[in-house]
Amino acid sequence: MDFVINALPLYWEGALLTIRLTLFGAVLAFVLAVVVGTLGTVRNRTARAVAMVYTEVFRGVAALVLLYWFGYSFVEITGFRLTTEFAAILALGLNIGAYGAEVVRSSINAVPRAQTEAAVALNMTWWRRTRLVVFPQAWAQMLPTFGNLVIELMKATAIVSILGLTDLTKVANDFRASAVADTFTVYAVALVGYFLFAQVLIVLVRLLERRANRKLGRPTDDSLLGLLRPPSIGTTTGGAR
Repeated sequence: MDFVINALPLYWEGALLTIRLTLFGAVLAFVLAVVVGTLGTVRNRTARAVAMVYTEVFRGVAALVLLYWFGYSFVEITGFRLTTEFAAILALGLNIGAYGAEVVRSSINAVPRAQTEAAVALNMTWWRRTRLVVFPQAWAQMLPTFGNLVIELMKATAIVSILGLTDLTKVANDFRASAVADTFTVYAVALVGYFLFAQVLIVLVRLLERRANRKLGRPTDDSLLGLLRPPSIGTTTGGAR
C-alpha cells in the first residue's frame, strides 16, 4: 500500500500523457473519419478513390509500424523531425481514422434513401441535405462504434513508449524493472487506471448517444444506470421515427 501511495504522482504523470494522446488522437481520427467517410459516399470517382486508398492503406498497416515510421523514418525522407508526442498522435489518429471512415460511410449509406430523395425534391443543396437530413441520423448510428474506436485508441497508446514517451504503461514497466514492488501490484495500478479512463469515455459516448437520439425523437433511458449499460437490442439506429 505504501508503494501505491508513493508512486501515484508518477502514475498520474503517465496517465496525463495517455489522456492527452487519446484526446488529440481521437480528434484527428474523427476529422479524418468524417471527411474520408463522406468522400466515400459521393458520386465523384476521384473522391471515392482517395477515400478508398486512405482507408485500405491505414487499416492495413499496424499502428506499431506507423509509430516507428513517423518516429524514425519520417525524418530521413523529409529532413524534418516530428516531436515524439506529435508522431504518436499522427500514427494513432491515422490508423483509427481509417476504421472510423468506414463507420461514417456505412452509417450515411444506411440512412433511408426515401429521406434523401425527399430532401432533393425540396430543392436542398447537397451540403444542406447532408447537414440537416443525412448526418443527424447517421451520427446517432455511428456513435456506439465511434465509442469503441476511441477506447481502442486509448489502449493503443500503451505502445508509445517505443518512441521514448513515458505513458501509463511505461511508468509501470519502469517500476517493474526497478523491482521496487511486485509485478502484480505494479501492473494492477496501471490496469485500474486504464479501466477508469475507459469508463469515463463510455459515459461520455452514452451522453452523446442520448442527446442524438433525443433530437431524433427516439425514446432514451435518462437514468444514471442508463449511462453504464449499452442500448437494448431493440433500439432503433436507422432513420428517425
